[in-house]
Amino acid sequence: MMKITLIAGARPNFMKIAPIIHAIQAAKNSGLSYRLVHTGQHFDEKMSHTFFKQLNIPEPDVNLNCGGGTQAEQTGAIMVAFEQELLAHPADLVLVVGDVTSTMACSIVAKKLQTKVAHVEAGIRSFDMSMPEEINRMVTDSITDYFFTTTPLASENLKKAGIVEDRIFFVGNVMIDTLEANKSKFEKPEFWNHLQLKDKEYFVLTLHRPANVDDVDNLRGLISEITSNVNGLPILFPIHPRTAKVLSDTGISVPHLHVVEPLGYHQFNYLVEHAKAVITDSGGITEETTVLGIPCMTLRDNTERPETVAIGTNELLGTNPKAIKPALEKLFADAWKKGAVPDLWDGKAAERIVHHLTQLRF
Repeated sequence: MMKITLIAGARPNFMKIAPIIHAIQAAKNSGLSYRLVHTGQHFDEKMSHTFFKQLNIPEPDVNLNCGGGTQAEQTGAIMVAFEQELLAHPADLVLVVGDVTSTMACSIVAKKLQTKVAHVEAGIRSFDMSMPEEINRMVTDSITDYFFTTTPLASENLKKAGIVEDRIFFVGNVMIDTLEANKSKFEKPEFWNHLQLKDKEYFVLTLHRPANVDDVDNLRGLISEITSNVNGLPILFPIHPRTAKVLSDTGISVPHLHVVEPLGYHQFNYLVEHAKAVITDSGGITEETTVLGIPCMTLRDNTERPETVAIGTNELLGTNPKAIKPALEKLFADAWKKGAVPDLWDGKAAERIVHHLTQLRF
């Protein structure tokens, strides 16, 4: 029996872990068992019992409660707590996902305890060292034993870094596994009828990156350009309380800009699936819009998911607000690209991961 410790530090991590748990459970006589560890990196009040029930996964075996603090404080706290956890519950393999601080910290601890590490979403690169996530990716991949990649480009990034090919497995995108498994459960947000929203006649806006939301003038410039060029259509902006404070400081008050509370997975993706377009600075949302066929505009200068631009429905606009108007004019002229779905983004990535895990010998 191979004992696997699964690591999750934030809500999106559980979206990636869920299909892997389902695939382990479905693989009869696979010789795999798992322990689910939540580092507690992000406190999220929406991560209640209902959250795990919606994903159809058990609640974590343990929560290390390592939230808060600076990057260094959090990394240190996770490493100390996870070392105690792994010593108390030894594993043959520690499986990490994505690029949060927990991913890097738990990988370091595992390797120093002579435990093998597998990284799901390995090889993704933005080549922007100002992003903490990029450092997490690079450090994790430098010590990982087995690499599960979402695209051939991610595999190539690893090969260029000197990783031997037989340790790299192109399996597809587990986030799309979760999307496909939950499509039938998408539901209208409570405000849908109140705001009289109509299919393909509103925009979804998400902003969270410090460069976009921490500076009042920057945020004012972006919001002003967006609200002025959507032809009066409603804009739904699920917003973090910290960003809401900065937004109020901009003094912008537009009737068709609707600031709403952060939404659960099923409600948010219902909103995305029925939107005219999404404007965002998130990486993960660009994957979902690509698969759902929804036009997406990314307010960043780079992306670690270039396939969403090269193949999908996403366009990288940069951070200059002046790029927004031409993009919206293109959308309203029905000139937006149709896009396609990248190879192996088919809802079966976790099955492929589990198949490869059962073949490992060490």
